[in-house]
Amino acid sequence: MDFMALVVIGCALVTFIPRLIPALFIDKLNFSPKVEKFLNLIPYTALSALICPGVLTVDNQLWYIGLIGAVVAAGLAWKKVPIGAIVILTVMILITVYSIIPFF
Repeated sequence: MDFMALVVIGCALVTFIPRLIPALFIDKLNFSPKVEKFLNLIPYTALSALICPGVLTVDNQLWYIGLIGAVVAAGLAWKKVPIGAIVILTVMILITVYSIIPFF
């Protein structure tokens, strides 16, 4: 086995083990309601941290395009529109905005 294969296997173990240990023991732990609420909000926080920089850097010349898309998608999500429809409608609205911008 060459060195790179060992590095890949080592990296896989280093990332897999910290994920495996909590998964094995999480059902045996009892959390307070506040801790449970905190843990339930972590995925939303991580997703926001991934999405926000992308929204603000979609187009360097038209910086507000990403904000328009985010507001439209958030509004549709607030109304509990299915995710597929949110994606399609947001893309259609942004295509319309991109089509209208050259006239201003």
